[in-house]
Amino acid sequence: MSDLVGQIERIREDALAAVAAARTTQELEDARVRFLGRKAELPNLLRGVADLPPQERGAVGKLANEVRSGADAAITARGAELELEELRERLEHDRVDVTLPGTPPAPIGRLHLLTATRREIEDVFCGLGFTVVEGPEVELVSYNFDALNHDPAHPARARTDTFYVEAPAGAPPRADEVLLRTHTSPMQTRAMQRQPPPIAIVVPGRVYRRDSDATHTPQFHQIEGLAVDEDITLADLKGTLLAFARAIFGDEREVRLRPHFFPFTEPSVEVDVSCFQCGGSGTRTPAHERCNLCKGTGWLEILGSGMVDPNVFAWVRDHGYDPERHQGFAFGMGIERIAMLKHGVPDLRLFYDNDVRFLRQFG
Repeated sequence: MSDLVGQIERIREDALAAVAAARTTQELEDARVRFLGRKAELPNLLRGVADLPPQERGAVGKLANEVRSGADAAITARGAELELEELRERLEHDRVDVTLPGTPPAPIGRLHLLTATRREIEDVFCGLGFTVVEGPEVELVSYNFDALNHDPAHPARARTDTFYVEAPAGAPPRADEVLLRTHTSPMQTRAMQRQPPPIAIVVPGRVYRRDSDATHTPQFHQIEGLAVDEDITLADLKGTLLAFARAIFGDEREVRLRPHFFPFTEPSVEVDVSCFQCGGSGTRTPAHERCNLCKGTGWLEILGSGMVDPNVFAWVRDHGYDPERHQGFAFGMGIERIAMLKHGVPDLRLFYDNDVRFLRQFG
């Protein structure tokens, strides 16, 4: 028994010495594990008390428990001292200078990619002498279709293609139907009614059509352009759009015009820009694979345009626009399409999902 008591007393001395010698909370934790941990010598002795003769169990068990309690108390006391010392040290070295400016606040938001693209396009045309105007999104059929030379049987007039606004119950019949505009082109007529020639405007805004897929949404954004004077030609249209394409897609871009048909322009042309991913070659180096953006053609379609049809001027003849004297060009582009091409966005619906992981890429 005397050997066992001597062993416990030795453990007491070693434990108290190790606790006193600890200079950091980590060293103190190491001492605790060494003397009071599950695999330490003292707990093992306590587990072996049951195997001692009955007359020795009480004395040995009592002594071992006293040593464990004493060591535990010493560790707690020393731990409080070390924590206070370490706190003082941190305060000394990590002192905060309250006279320094505070951390700047995180930005609360950013322009949506479509808004940023719209403003970029507006800036380009303002630099070319155009004025930005806006018009109503709820429009009359006469401005949306009739004044723009749409045939009465034009497919866009169908209720399966266009959102019409029904009159309230009991309201008197209307002379002109109301709809959500299908393009920003009605502002051509409205602007010419307000201002005699010459005129040069761009019209940004929301438009609505009954489409919904990866490249179409029921609501999207367009920018319409109109320039009218006495000596404007198709060459002016090409030069204007070339300047636009180079400002948006890069100085190396070229444009080409392809014959097309639009009711309110004659002649009408589709406008393509040389592919900015493959440089217009249709292939991507070094493997000379087909360019996935332009599908190997070297060109990307960006907008429709043409010379204003004389029938459009006939609607505003009384406002100074003589179809025999005046001529001009018009163009229309989708803001979403410009943003998709410029930033490589694969699906139009990403613009409207409000997923900040997508939107933060363009801050």
